[in-house]
Amino acid sequence: MKIINIRQIYPFYTSDCFCEVSDEIAEQLRQYDQQDHADYERRRIHKAYYSLDANDGIEDEIVLLVLSPEEIYERKLSNQELYAAINSLPEKQAHRIYAYFFLGINKAEIARIEGVSKTAITHSIKQGLKSMGKFLDGFPREGYLFP
Repeated sequence: MKIINIRQIYPFYTSDCFCEVSDEIAEQLRQYDQQDHADYERRRIHKAYYSLDANDGIEDEIVLLVLSPEEIYERKLSNQELYAAINSLPEKQAHRIYAYFFLGINKAEIARIEGVSKTAITHSIKQGLKSMGKFLDGFPREGYLFP
């Protein structure tokens, strides 16, 4: 067991606070301090004191995908087609596809909830996807905006 000063870990402590921790935790804290110091030294040596963020939105545009109005409209139409295809399915298939793809529930869990076998769920989802594919083949793919 080792005694550490909590104030060294949490600088917002205004006074010393000593705590006894196990050797493993003390070793982890030491390794963290070494890594933190190594990062600091790396930044200092390479003079990496800069940031791309100049509050002009450059970083936001890199991280966040900015869509054009045409792309937004195409996505909206694609989503409408997708929901129309799901609505064209029988109720059980629609629920199973929605649970699997949109809610992220695995097939075994869906089978357990519905009280059927996993193979029945797998077959139902495959058949539903085939039906959706046939339904979506009827939709025009190009010329939404620009004929």
